[in-house]
Amino acid sequence: MRSLIYSMTVSLDGFIAGPRGEIDWSAPDDELHRFHNDRVREQGVQLCGRRLYEEMAYWDTAEEDPALGETQLEFARIWRELPKLVFSRTLESVEGNARLATDGVAEEVARLKAQPGGDLAVGGAGLAAACARLDLIDEYQLFVSPVVLGGGTPYLPPLEERIELALAETRTFGSRVVYLRYRRA
Repeated sequence: MRSLIYSMTVSLDGFIAGPRGEIDWSAPDDELHRFHNDRVREQGVQLCGRRLYEEMAYWDTAEEDPALGETQLEFARIWRELPKLVFSRTLESVEGNARLATDGVAEEVARLKAQPGGDLAVGGAGLAAACARLDLIDEYQLFVSPVVLGGGTPYLPPLEERIELALAETRTFGSRVVYLRYRRA
């Protein structure tokens, strides 16, 4: 059965975006970007909320950007081919290799988990929070950046029950980012 993975870059104090939504502190260097490329290449489906879908739409046409290096161009090709499931109450259509969710989060995730293929990934605070509250996430991946934001969008919402986890992998990158991968205990 496929797993649902929640992976985001996070500040040392637990935020994925700053108080004004800024994420400029989290841009990966080439080493980290190659690591992301390898992970995304293995995914079966990316679950997106509207904001993440719109933010990442750039990568569907990024190969036209002459300022990008080979690692970023490789990511653009990987991202364009990756199926995406978009959860939105306001979008009426999506483009590229994406489709709008027609059922609720729990139903869509259950259906996708039962299908063959690579693991599912969820990104973005709102959708990931819904998945966490529904106890759907099997693996948590944090890329901890050496920055303290003091506030902003938290990696996890307040939860009613604690989630027991087991450390599965760690890695430190040259950019001083520390990767932590936890699976359900």
